[in-house]
Amino acid sequence: MKNPLTAVTIQHALDWAYDKAVNGVKGLDTAQEIAESYMKESNNPINNANSLIRWQNSKAITSGFITGLGGVMVMPVTLPANITSVLYIQLRMIAAIAHMGEYDLKDDKVKTIVYACLCGSAVTDILKRAGVDMGKKLTQSTIKNLSGAIITKINQAVGFRLLTKFGSKGIINLGKLVPVVGGIIGGTFDGVTTNIIGNTARKYFLEIDNNTETPGEMRIPR
Repeated sequence: MKNPLTAVTIQHALDWAYDKAVNGVKGLDTAQEIAESYMKESNNPINNANSLIRWQNSKAITSGFITGLGGVMVMPVTLPANITSVLYIQLRMIAAIAHMGEYDLKDDKVKTIVYACLCGSAVTDILKRAGVDMGKKLTQSTIKNLSGAIITKINQAVGFRLLTKFGSKGIINLGKLVPVVGGIIGGTFDGVTTNIIGNTARKYFLEIDNNTETPGEMRIPR
């Protein structure tokens, strides 16, 4: 029987999923490999990221893909497989977009921003509350200069926010990402939620101005 969810167990699951997404697991592409494949499509990182997000919505998010993860990875025993599977898939997508922006995925500070993107549109509030100056663009230099105290605050906020969304019994309700019927994962991800997370990652890792949004797909000026 799985242990009750806590912010600590979710943080451990995030670290586990990120490690698998970045360092790889047999039979699955790493975030860097996925990013490189999409970067061959064009010289426009925004368009490449949009293609990746669309793919995440259509192909890599079927129930068969999710449940199949259990056959190639050993899930943390403290969390249900559905939660760790979703964290892995989503973090790999976000990390791939960060790699497109030439961010170092081995940097703990970059990893923290990747985690924050899981919170979708709430990421701006999380960063502000942690003490990040959102009046400036979130550049590589900004991330590099984040203090240890700020990183800790962001990680804690992400952990607590995901805890409230996953629920005390470990049944996924993160925007109804994965419909659960009788404990069996079925159907596909909620495309709206997946788009929000992907668009958030694109905004923070690729776009010029994080404070400017336009309807539809946001574009980077050329």
